[in-house]
Amino acid sequence: MTTELYPRERPGLVRDAAARAGLGAVLLTPGPDLRYVTGYDAKELERLTCLVVPAEGEAFLVVPRLELPAAQESPAGSLGLELVPWDETDDPYELVARRLPRGVRTVGVGDRMWAVMALRFRAAMPDAGQVAAGGVLRGLRMRKSAAEVAALREAGAAIDRVHRRVPDLIKAGRTEREVARDVAEAILAEGHTRVDFVIVGSGPNGASPHAEPSDRVIRPGEPVVVDIGGTMPSGYCSDSTRNYCVGEPPAEYREYYAVLEEAQRASSAAVRPGVTPEAVDAAARDLIAAAGHGEHFFHRTGHGIGLESHEDPYIVAGNREPLEPGMAFSIEPGIYPGPHGARIEDIVVCTEDGHESVNHTGRGLVIVG
Repeated sequence: MTTELYPRERPGLVRDAAARAGLGAVLLTPGPDLRYVTGYDAKELERLTCLVVPAEGEAFLVVPRLELPAAQESPAGSLGLELVPWDETDDPYELVARRLPRGVRTVGVGDRMWAVMALRFRAAMPDAGQVAAGGVLRGLRMRKSAAEVAALREAGAAIDRVHRRVPDLIKAGRTEREVARDVAEAILAEGHTRVDFVIVGSGPNGASPHAEPSDRVIRPGEPVVVDIGGTMPSGYCSDSTRNYCVGEPPAEYREYYAVLEEAQRASSAAVRPGVTPEAVDAAARDLIAAAGHGEHFFHRTGHGIGLESHEDPYIVAGNREPLEPGMAFSIEPGIYPGPHGARIEDIVVCTEDGHESVNHTGRGLVIVG
């Protein structure tokens, strides 16, 4: 799986993309871009770790000497990359500058590079302008390979197992924070290496899409939004939202929840190659607006997912870049009238002739005791 997720040709693909973009080199420090290209989940340290991909020549990985064993043992160690260690008294920024081909006029710096590192590179290469490297990586990362889709399926199955546990955790009298703690433990127990977020929004807190778990006590008759995600050993992320209620919910909640289910189905069904993200967003938004809840749906319909919980493509009005097979993203319309709220979220992958959902738990409201 590791060699399929992080194949040897990735540095070469980045080199070619950098050349097409008119860049002399791309510089990637620890973060999702570095992991995408090399498989190395490097620590973010004040000591420089940097993958250098010249538009002409071979890529090399600069690492602090004390991190060299970790780099060698990572997938990067089997890519045929030259690993260039540096010692405590060396200047790694000057080292990179010296090794780049002469005449480099523009470098792409990783979108997640610390500002202090970008400034150190600027001082070491005063004649080279800097641009964000995200545009170079974007086209590659947005279109998932078969191995990446398999990793997203694995992540989806893991978070589905967590949602199957949730009905036993939500009870009247428990606080959101108590439920969130147990959900976080379940995320790890079901195969994730990291908990990325746990949203447990009860009653009016469910109307705040990014509500933090609080000491609010869950009461009988209250809906609860549970939006959860984590990172798998592969590096790929999960993200899924389901809705629960302690006993019978208010009638008006039942009414708009039915609208939300229809909107989520319609938006998912709209996904296929050539359709724009804007149209996928409209498929959900138009139904919700027609039912009189347009003002209560105030965020985009979805976001891309992969090595990050949020990445391209974004499913939002104004994004007219046609979908292509391999693009993976959430479909998560929501309705938030105030006394309560609801959101239904699946991760879907655009296929050759439609879409595949990697989440398979029921999307209906779950009544808990």
